[in-house]
Amino acid sequence: MLVLRVPIRVRPGASRCKVGGSVGEPPRLVVAVNTPPVDGKATEAALQAVAEAIGVKRKDVSLITGLTSRDKLIEIRGDSLELSVAIDRLLAV
Repeated sequence: MLVLRVPIRVRPGASRCKVGGSVGEPPRLVVAVNTPPVDGKATEAALQAVAEAIGVKRKDVSLITGLTSRDKLIEIRGDSLELSVAIDRLLAV
């Protein structure tokens, strides 16, 4: 079991949910959600979207920093090889 920390950029209010691509330096994974940034709903939607995109359970993805920011640091628990491959694939989209 590996714990991987991943910086993400949340784009709330998107027309559809999508996880993929990168922005900035160091690269942050882009997570577009169709939920508005109100009362942490966009953050929760982003964590759920990342879990689904990587193929882990929602409980395996947690927020470390950035509750009210678009830039967040999340922690993902899972198999080391599968997590690395999934993150690399999503950043390259």
